[in-house]
Amino acid sequence: MTDIAKLDLTDPFARTRALFALPEEVIYLDGNSLGALPRAVTARMAEVVEREWGEGLIRSWNTHDWIDMPGRVGDRIARLIGAPPATVTVADSTSINLFKVLVTALRQRPERQVILTERGNFPTDAYIAAGVAELLGQGHRLREVEADELEAALGPEVAVLMLTEVNYRTGARLDMAGLTRAAHAAGALTVWDLAHSAGAFPVHLLDANADFAVGCGYKYLNGGPGAPAFVYAAPRHLDGLKQPLTGWLGHAAPFRFARTYEPAAGIAAMRVGTPAILAMSALDAALDVFEGVTMVELRAKADRLFDILAAVVHELSPELELATPTDPGKRGTQVSLRHPEAYAVMQALIARGVIGDFREPDILRFGLTPLYVSHAEVQRAGEILVEVVRTRAWDEPRFKRRAKVV
Repeated sequence: MTDIAKLDLTDPFARTRALFALPEEVIYLDGNSLGALPRAVTARMAEVVEREWGEGLIRSWNTHDWIDMPGRVGDRIARLIGAPPATVTVADSTSINLFKVLVTALRQRPERQVILTERGNFPTDAYIAAGVAELLGQGHRLREVEADELEAALGPEVAVLMLTEVNYRTGARLDMAGLTRAAHAAGALTVWDLAHSAGAFPVHLLDANADFAVGCGYKYLNGGPGAPAFVYAAPRHLDGLKQPLTGWLGHAAPFRFARTYEPAAGIAAMRVGTPAILAMSALDAALDVFEGVTMVELRAKADRLFDILAAVVHELSPELELATPTDPGKRGTQVSLRHPEAYAVMQALIARGVIGDFREPDILRFGLTPLYVSHAEVQRAGEILVEVVRTRAWDEPRFKRRAKVV
């Protein structure tokens, strides 16, 4: 028996793999873009649609407590990101939540005008920040610097340090605790995007003393395409919390239908409109797979998967450049490789049943999701990748035609 086979034989996550509906003959390494389907979601959706909606109708807001679902699901996510209960709510999209917390944070630093971020941050975060600055019309501006220049750039004009913990292209991980400490020493607040962190490895929002955080529900949390996002506010910010999108379900008493707005107490103030119950129910059911899962063990398996794929590529295909840091403390749970024909290479891989994704301009990206990916699959994926590159199997017109979604 090979060492890889032994790892899978003793893998504590074989139990969680069985909880997912995975297509045969497919090695799915794109959970960092869209998580696989947990089997429980199918049954839960049928129950919510047929019984709660179909039979309960509007009564289900009370009888099945739809109205408080954002907080209940938020508490389940809180455990995965190192947040206390009642500090996370599920609502809207990551972009909308980012808008809300950016404006909230900027209002707490009215004498400062700069939103500081990493130059390689996910574009939507920069778009939202620039839009907020323009909308407020108070001289705010977005400043982008390289990751290693962030701490030095924390001057007296910086109001908010806005960062994504794991870089979406390279998988490099920023030091949340260290950068938050530096931001606070400079008088700034922090906003962290956990899109590639939540559900992937242990996150420690409270211990890091982060001010605000946002993240999506459809990547490592497996909530389905377009799943609702979440938003976090540190306990010290909850008293009197008020955000700019003052919708009715963020009101202290939404069904009183008062003519003036009074924010709800605590994290509930981050709610805006009617929650998407079907989508939120899918996310809630998906989170069942994390029951009994220790995030430290999850991370340990992710590191083993990283080492397996990196070793295969390094040994057999040196022309593929590893873009992800090899130090486990400085990376998330993905492998990013550079190749000048990365898009075509990925399409050739997908045609062979290995699903990853491509990021401009030259990144092959593979998500390592220990809940359902085996050690043997990662090794086999590496071997297929090497074969595609070595034989130039990617060099066909069909693999170079760009689809709308990459």
